[in-house]
Order: sequence, then C-alpha cells, then structure tokens
Amino acid sequence: QVQLVESGGGLVQAGGSLRLSCAASININSVATMGWYRQAPGKQRELVATITRSASTDYADSVKGRFTVSRDNAKNSVYLQMNSLKPEDTGVYYCFLGGPPQIYWGQGTQVTVSS
Repeated sequence: QVQLVESGGGLVQAGGSLRLSCAASININSVATMGWYRQAPGKQRELVATITRSASTDYADSVKGRFTVSRDNAKNSVYLQMNSLKPEDTGVYYCFLGGPPQIYWGQGTQVTVSS
C-alpha cells in the first residue's frame, strides 16, 4: 500500500510564499511521474505541476513562473515551492504518484491565500 503524506499548507497573505512537501512510503527512484493537483471550493481538481524521473517538469499556465516542483529521490519526497501567491491559489493541494491506470493520492493539505 503506497502512502503519501503532505505537509506545509497554511494561511498566507497575497504575495507570500509556502513550500509543500510530500513524503512517499516507497522508493520513488523508479516512479515515472509525481506532482501536485489542487481543488478550489466548488471547482474540479486541476493539475498544478508534474515532475518525471528525469526531473523534467511541467506546469499549469496559471502557476508558471511562480511555482517550482522538485523531487528528492533520496528522501522519497516531492516538493512544491509556491511564490507570489494569489487568492485564486486557495484550495486543497494533493500530491500524487504514478499514472493511469494506477494513481496514488495524498490526503491533501489546505492552502489559503488572503487578499
């Protein structure tokens, strides 16, 4: 059973920064893709950022230039550095591991950005 545990969410003012962490219960060296989704109140879950085994990254247009995804295979962890936060970044952020047909999810961490 793969477990993902997120941390680092919280309340921050617009323009501030947060760093989310996600620790996996397995060795992620062979995991092709990890990353982050988010879900705002009343909206569908959306992809925020992905990072592959070779450290290739991809971002949603709404966060490009502000967010940075990284992974530390030695710590079996993936991170999301969020800078210049906006109120519209508010939501529950979910770490994920894998891809279709098998994706594992963390429990989510709340990020709230006040204006």
